[in-house]
Amino acid sequence: MPRNPRYDILFQPVQIGPKTAPNRFFQVPHASGMTNAAPRVRAAFRGMKAEGGWGVVCTGACSVHPSSDDSPFPNATLWDDADIKAHALMCDAVHDHGALAGVELWHGGAAAMNRTTRYAPLSPSGVPWMATHVGFMTSARPKVMDAGDIRDLIRWHADAARRAEQAGFDILYVYSGMGYLPYQFLLSDYNRRTDAYGGNVQNRCRLTLELIDAVREATQGRCAVALRVSMQELRARPSDVAESEAHEVMGHLKDAPDLFDVKMDYSAFDCSPSRFSAEGSHEATVAFMKTVTGKPVVGVGRFTSPDTMVSMIKRGVLDLIGGARPSIADPFLPAKINEGREAEIRECIGCNLCISSWHDGVWVRCTQNPTAGEEWRRGWHPEKVAKDAKGSALVIGGGPAGLEAALVLARRGMQVSVAEAGRDFGGRLLWESSLPGLRQWFRVIDYRLGQLQAMANVRLFPESPMTAQDALDFGADHIVVATGADWDRALCGPNEIPEGRVDGPGVYTPTDLERGAMPQGPVIVHDFDNYYMGSALSEMLADRGLPVTHVTTAGTAAAWGFMTNEQPQVHQSFVRRGIVLRTSERVVSFAGGTARLAHMLSGV
Repeated sequence: MPRNPRYDILFQPVQIGPKTAPNRFFQVPHASGMTNAAPRVRAAFRGMKAEGGWGVVCTGACSVHPSSDDSPFPNATLWDDADIKAHALMCDAVHDHGALAGVELWHGGAAAMNRTTRYAPLSPSGVPWMATHVGFMTSARPKVMDAGDIRDLIRWHADAARRAEQAGFDILYVYSGMGYLPYQFLLSDYNRRTDAYGGNVQNRCRLTLELIDAVREATQGRCAVALRVSMQELRARPSDVAESEAHEVMGHLKDAPDLFDVKMDYSAFDCSPSRFSAEGSHEATVAFMKTVTGKPVVGVGRFTSPDTMVSMIKRGVLDLIGGARPSIADPFLPAKINEGREAEIRECIGCNLCISSWHDGVWVRCTQNPTAGEEWRRGWHPEKVAKDAKGSALVIGGGPAGLEAALVLARRGMQVSVAEAGRDFGGRLLWESSLPGLRQWFRVIDYRLGQLQAMANVRLFPESPMTAQDALDFGADHIVVATGADWDRALCGPNEIPEGRVDGPGVYTPTDLERGAMPQGPVIVHDFDNYYMGSALSEMLADRGLPVTHVTTAGTAAAWGFMTNEQPQVHQSFVRRGIVLRTSERVVSFAGGTARLAHMLSGV
């Protein structure tokens, strides 16, 4: 199909210093869990995006020196010449499809724990990052950088830039964002220096400017230099000479790099789940950039709608459409728009399972794209499936798992029948997507059902409950059972495993609520799943006017939601809704309208 002319602007080339991006689709640096230890995995993962039409494809954070060691969280390195070959594989994979390759040169400063290398963390003024999550906590305190340390940092960036060019990278980032070392110099909270690198805003910008110059000079201007900078905190701070400190900082930096990549300060807002943030949510913070610089600007916002992308460009908010999560969910998003197949885009649902992978220290995974992270090891392709299966298959259950199984089997060449007991396909998501903030999750069903409905070798049977004998009598060569599960009524024991049961009047599980039950009067939501369900139910019940007390066995609400960037906004949501939160407690019993609680550690 021909491309819709209203999307032509997305496919215009963009000049970035000495390089030309073939279109406006820019896969910004994002974590993938793929370090130098897995170079072929990384090359295949990034190369797939170039194949799918992304004009620029970047790595995630790439450490410039052992004093920036993020272990146990995965990060790549350009510490010495031995690292060059591993990165060259990715650059080659990206260049094979006509895209530019970018690398994010990174030093974490006080935010890097250096657990493996045991270097003292570096910082402008010795101010530590007091992380509240155990994965980031440390007893180490950072060293105040002296003039020699600053010279070393600049040299490390220059050395890494030369190695990056040898590997084949076209765009080299200086990373002054997200609380990392160059940004620590920009922000007065970290920077309390009284020398030429501290004090007023101009002095605080000095290091970033010197790093940009050093990276450019290291490659003699052959590579483009990008600056990644966070604006959330700076926009909120007043300035005596400009609208905000962000405007003042940009007054000093506006001509320095070849490209600005703008983002938020905190991961929970930079990579906010769809549960709390709509597409394009960064605009209010970053829209001013194009009013102060003539250099191209790229930004993100979980962009999946081509109309939103066009709007961002035509209204002068961005020059390039940044994608991290959408590029994982559908590496072929640009190609589908280019070919008039935008209805086939596998849209990111904003569940943030991808970012949880980095927190887990593993290769990226995706709810929408099961091939993510398996392009090399298993040879999986998001758009091409081998026609290697024959015969017929009956899939029992039309929820997320059943529809995904049916889609893969149909693409492999089988005759597929899907039997769903209910009137509508969607399974658990028919109800879960009605909970506060979770509507975007139904994209999982919309995409799969839309694909299946267009396939001649697929038959869909709603309102078709099946017994075991019915399934056998159907006569399919293969049977897939994907009928889901119900929530249990177990309580949580002091050893943090299910123990005992609670039943009787006034006791409900999420399954009961899904089937129409609704509590009356004050409600306790006992959450020891610690992901999204408990907090979403508390929000839903509060929205219906019920007094809600949320009891969790963990130290915070939605404790696993830290992994998906939900946790901070869950707590804020509870405050807005008046939900009472009790942490580190479990329900021991419930009878006669009275719940007995015990502390998880003390038992009292």
